[in-house]
Amino acid sequence: MFLGLDASTQSVSGMIIDPATGIVVAESSVNFGKALPTYNAPSGFIPINTDGVVHANPLMWLDALELLLSQLQQQSDLSQITAISGAGQQHATVYLNDSFEHALANLDSNKSLSEQIVGTLSRRTSPIWMDSSTAVECAEIAVSLGGEDKVCALSGSNATQRFSGPQIRKFSKNDPAGYASTATVHLNSSFFASVLAGKSSSIDFGDGAGMNLMELATESWNQALLDATAPDLAQKLPKLEPSATFVSTISSYFVEKYGFSASCRSLSWTGDNPASLVGMGAAQPGKLIISLGTSDTLFAAMPEALTDPNGFGHVFGNPLGGFMTLTCFANGSLARETVKNNYELSWDDFEREAIAAQPVGNNGKFALPFFTPEITPRVSPNKVVTNFWEFEVADSSTKVRAVLEGQFLNIRYNTEWLELSPDTVLLTGGASKNTGIAQCASNVFQAQTMRLDVSSSVALGGAFLAAIDQGFDYPTLVEKFCPADPQSCINPEANSDIYTAAKPELSSVITQLISEYSS
Repeated sequence: MFLGLDASTQSVSGMIIDPATGIVVAESSVNFGKALPTYNAPSGFIPINTDGVVHANPLMWLDALELLLSQLQQQSDLSQITAISGAGQQHATVYLNDSFEHALANLDSNKSLSEQIVGTLSRRTSPIWMDSSTAVECAEIAVSLGGEDKVCALSGSNATQRFSGPQIRKFSKNDPAGYASTATVHLNSSFFASVLAGKSSSIDFGDGAGMNLMELATESWNQALLDATAPDLAQKLPKLEPSATFVSTISSYFVEKYGFSASCRSLSWTGDNPASLVGMGAAQPGKLIISLGTSDTLFAAMPEALTDPNGFGHVFGNPLGGFMTLTCFANGSLARETVKNNYELSWDDFEREAIAAQPVGNNGKFALPFFTPEITPRVSPNKVVTNFWEFEVADSSTKVRAVLEGQFLNIRYNTEWLELSPDTVLLTGGASKNTGIAQCASNVFQAQTMRLDVSSSVALGGAFLAAIDQGFDYPTLVEKFCPADPQSCINPEANSDIYTAAKPELSSVITQLISEYSS
């Protein structure tokens, strides 16, 4: 059996799988706010209302890990687990002094993890991915490298506020003494992996690429990026290695306290987005995933490292080799719901039968519902944007088709730099059950769409990585644990010529938006 762990923003979750039978043996989750109210983090982070600063307490993460393992221990015999891997919320950093290694090597199972690790923290809280307080540092890094395009070409992303590098730079500037006392900067993922192994873990290429510090082409720390970020940073970072690299057999702490076998292999972790790609069965080229959530997010494996010339998309290491992309579109399901509510529509109006009242392509009319600051492209118009027609007076089927086709056209055209021609688009999230939404995705991408119903894809991805370490075949794991719903299969209704004609107009509208509403 294999254990996959997911250290996310709001919880720590675990899943034990048995690949031989294709069964999820045990699954549990610990919500930080509900289970650990004394940390005053109801949503998993400390409520700080200061210039976009968002931090979490790493001791809370450790307490939640212990609660989770106790729950899993009640459900399954943990001595039967052969290997462990996992994933953490990307970009979050943990700052540790030179006593960390000694503390890991001497953990006492009669005490909690948090009381033994607290003295090793050189910074009591960890900036997480939601933090948006480093605009100045991002600009400084970009100037030092000669422009955002240079940062993106090297690291796979523009200098980004939530990324680890700018956060480290801010700490080194604002607290030089605290930074000087820091011996190691771990990511959330490598911190957890270190604790489980009883020794410091490497950072994997997937999570390392989310720091603005790793050079994609060589999968190594880039000295120019390090120099632009903070002094002596190379000495403070763990080495970079592939995902699920063997770190050590599990720490005796977990053998004595939770009944793990002393031979259980503790592997390095990755980031939550790379693990999710693995857990959704799309870590090999040919499949494209669109997660239809509050934001819409496109995931895809990439055979080679390409970077977005506009700087909207991000490129990370793929845990199974090669690379992956993640491009986020902020106005997703919440924007669709706003259109529904503002124009007194129902979700039935979004179904395939309802929008069929208008032809594919909507007679050239499309709309972009940008109600919140958009990431791709970076604009903040706070309205429905059209290609110069009156959205307000249109009938419901015209409105809905315009919005759905507009959203997927925006996704398609802003990811053309990937040079991908997927044969299948897998849809996840609640909106994937809507046939009209799925049909529009199929039409725009000229690919078959199928609904993928995988719960806890991050933890499952971690469990897959642990199983692969022991020789299990990834396609077979996907077949057993990630079946797409064959009843949800939808094929394109028309050829791509209809949408190709829309591209110049869409480009014109977006160019005008950027000039008027650049965010």
